Order: sequence, then structure tokens, then C-alpha cells
Amino acid sequence: MPAKDTFHHAVRNALIKAGWTITHDPFTLEFEDVNFYVDLGAEKVIAAQKEREKVAIEIKSFLRDSIVTELHLASGQYLNYRFALSEIEPDRTLYLAIPNDTYEVFCHSRFVQRILEHYQIKIIVYNPEIEEIVAWQSTTLN
Repeated sequence: MPAKDTFHHAVRNALIKAGWTITHDPFTLEFEDVNFYVDLGAEKVIAAQKEREKVAIEIKSFLRDSIVTELHLASGQYLNYRFALSEIEPDRTLYLAIPNDTYEVFCHSRFVQRILEHYQIKIIVYNPEIEEIVAWQSTTLN
């Protein structure tokens, strides 16, 4: 099993604060002969619909020198996880969790915006210092 990301506990705590129930830590996907370990699985009851929203969250810290290299690694991992999820548990939505300072850089990079839009990468923006979710984004950063 891979090591936990630097901000794993911060994101976990932020989700709990936001009313999510952590159901898996990690969320293991077994697809044929390959095992994937997404950082977290969580659920939240949507009162108005009386349904459960289920998510899988891959946490990234983006602490390396090159954000483009980090994005390359994270997006490849995200795409593999999303494919496996679509086959195994299609009602669970995958998100890539990124720190708020990385999000600010993403907002100013047209290349990063286009990659996120093109590959339809959903993101959660978190503040690791106060352990809170700042935003949930589908595919556009505007």
C-alpha cells in the first residue's frame, strides 16, 4: 500500500468538518489483475433527495518544484482511477484534491486550465492549514 500524501489527514479532517463520512481510507479498487489505492472514499446524505452522494478522492500536495510535472503524474493517476471506478463503482465520483495555493497557480495557467477541462478532471480545493474544503470544481477554474 502506498504512503499517505503529506496533506492526507488535513483533507480527511476537512471532509469530516464538511459533513462527509469517511467510508474508506484508502479506497481500494481491484480491477482484474491490478489494485489501485485511491486516498479516500466518502459519502454524504443529500437530505432533499434522500440519496447518498459517493466520492473517491485522490489527494495531492503539489510540493515539487514543477507544477506541470506534478500535474502530469496526478492527471495520469486520476484517469486510471476514473476508468477503474467507471467499471467497478460507476455511481462514485472521483475528485483530485489540491491545496489552495496550487489552485491559485492553476487559475493563472491557461495550459493547466485546458488540461483539466479536456480530461474533465474534477477538483477539490483544500486549505491544509485550517483543514477546510475551500471549493468543489467540475472542470472550469473561473
